[in-house]
Amino acid sequence: MSTTSPQGAAAAVPDPYALRPEDAREAPRTFTGRLRHLGPGLILSAAVVGSGELIVTTSLGARAGFVLLWLVIASTAIKVWIQMELARWTILTGKPALQGFSQVGPRVGRVGWINWLWIGMDFAKMLQRGGIIGGVAAALSILWPIYGEPLSFPSLAVWTGIVVVTTILLLQSSRYSIVERLAAVSVGVFTLATVGLALGLPLTEFGYGSADLATGLSFAIPAGTIGIAVAMFGMTGVGADEMTTYTYWCLEKGYARWTGPDDGTEERARRAEGWLRVMRLDVLVSWLVCTLCTLAFYIIGASVLHPQGLVPEGNAMITTLARMYTDTMGPWAEYVFLIGAVAVLWSTNIGSTASVPRLWTNTLGLLGVIDWSDVAVRRRTIRILTWVFQPLWAASFLFIQSPVLMVQIGGIAGGIFLLAVVIAVWRLRSTEVDPRFRRNPWLTGALVLSSAAIAVLGVYSVLEVFGLGIGS
Repeated sequence: MSTTSPQGAAAAVPDPYALRPEDAREAPRTFTGRLRHLGPGLILSAAVVGSGELIVTTSLGARAGFVLLWLVIASTAIKVWIQMELARWTILTGKPALQGFSQVGPRVGRVGWINWLWIGMDFAKMLQRGGIIGGVAAALSILWPIYGEPLSFPSLAVWTGIVVVTTILLLQSSRYSIVERLAAVSVGVFTLATVGLALGLPLTEFGYGSADLATGLSFAIPAGTIGIAVAMFGMTGVGADEMTTYTYWCLEKGYARWTGPDDGTEERARRAEGWLRVMRLDVLVSWLVCTLCTLAFYIIGASVLHPQGLVPEGNAMITTLARMYTDTMGPWAEYVFLIGAVAVLWSTNIGSTASVPRLWTNTLGLLGVIDWSDVAVRRRTIRILTWVFQPLWAASFLFIQSPVLMVQIGGIAGGIFLLAVVIAVWRLRSTEVDPRFRRNPWLTGALVLSSAAIAVLGVYSVLEVFGLGIGS
């Protein structure tokens, strides 16, 4: 290939979505060596920790108290096995999730029915992403209104514009390394702050004890909380869209490229096992971060907001959530919370802005609109969509102006899509994963339990959409 052509210039950096024998390398064999190759899970944590944990989980704790603590733990632990199985298929085949979904029939046009379901879900997710942008704008509006009163429409509109433009400029290069670094810093800072506050609550007037925690493990669902509980299950931990996105980050990190194409040799099989171990550690670290943050946010909401009858709603969500800090540490802590809220929600916005254009670019390739295999075309399309999506999501917030509701709508849509992902995972596992990579009975058992739980959630979510729900 000529090095002077645009395609040749683009190929100077190895294409993470192409498997070439010369890119293969051995996986690290030590624990510390594997730690140095983590990354996709950090980006996933940045995307997950924001809207689900800060908004929905805290709202659930404020509304239900400690009684649904068990659901928080279940929602983060159950879905991770589907994520791991889908990522294993990606590393072994070198294909991203949406390409795999297109292989699951029946097909509708050029793609499979799951691809069309993903497109529908992503439109619903626009509301969720708008709610995240709105949360950032609301926090900044309180910190520094710039124009108009705090939380007034002029102030929110100005800050929304600033958030949109800044996010686009940060991600214009569409480089994986930039996304990973931004995610690692924001997740680390806010995780430490939030977990620290939750652990310190017993020293304040809003303390909790072993009796509260025991109540939270009673496996009960109070009346009036089923809807938000379903949204939380669909959103907290790894959601359907994050599972899908994770495969792209695994590819861009290099797990599949370093595994190399499947030439049927024992050497390639051993190399694949090594990189699958790295991926599983990456998933485990991401799961630990998500679980710690989810538990922390829920406990804070149940301990501080629930006794006072405070439930985050509308644009006042940020000021209500700030009570978690000001009621325990004093008025000065509002600034600490607002800065932290900006960090965690903006990191989620960065994760979405980095990932969604990739998924849509792949979708356009599957539909025949662009040539996905052309690196230059792919990168250009991702950049264009980065500019397009942020204003669309922001406009949805300025029109609705209810971040909690918007995030919950996205959560319900994600719950429905989860069921389709489970179907795809089992289909791809049975047709494209060599039996030697699926012999572990413990992983298979966990996958079965995870699939069954998600199936129940998906059926319930579908019934809710058609007004046939069994509760409210």
